[in-house]
Amino acid sequence: MVRRMTVVDYSEQWPELATREMERLRNALGDVLVRAHHIGSTAVSGLAAKPIIDLLLEVVNLEALDARDEDMQSFGYVPRGEFGIPGRRYYPKGGDQRTHHIHAFAVGDCHIARHLAFRDYLRAHPKAVESYAAIKMEAGSEHATDPEGYVAYKQAYVEQEVKKAVHWAQRNHHLTQRPEGDL
Repeated sequence: MVRRMTVVDYSEQWPELATREMERLRNALGDVLVRAHHIGSTAVSGLAAKPIIDLLLEVVNLEALDARDEDMQSFGYVPRGEFGIPGRRYYPKGGDQRTHHIHAFAVGDCHIARHLAFRDYLRAHPKAVESYAAIKMEAGSEHATDPEGYVAYKQAYVEQEVKKAVHWAQRNHHLTQRPEGDL
């Protein structure tokens, strides 16, 4: 089977699916999990997205999380290590029919603030949501069965918007406050 890059309209079910999965992970990981956040396009109301729930986990340390790989596998997640981002642990779920992605970092890692800033920036800027949705639709259309091509198509736009988001968050003190988790 081939992974399809299908972008769909926003679903009101996505936040509930994220909350349920974060609760399951909280129960499975216990004190290894400090905070969990719903991130990515499914965390932004009104944004078209691939129907894959992205979660960001803040963990006490990566070694403690690595020791729980069997627990993650019991929930259907595949441990992929850093998967291209130093200091991250990446876990997809669902094979070619992906349902979830987990991006885990140790508390305080700079990637946490960047992910949350981008999510919050999109939530606060409807025009950015509209532009990003158009890019995602184009990417999905041009690279329907090419995940790497899909990501590459969006890359320049996302990098530009993340820079804006981080600047916006710093200006609005979002990055200077301790982020609260969704769970």
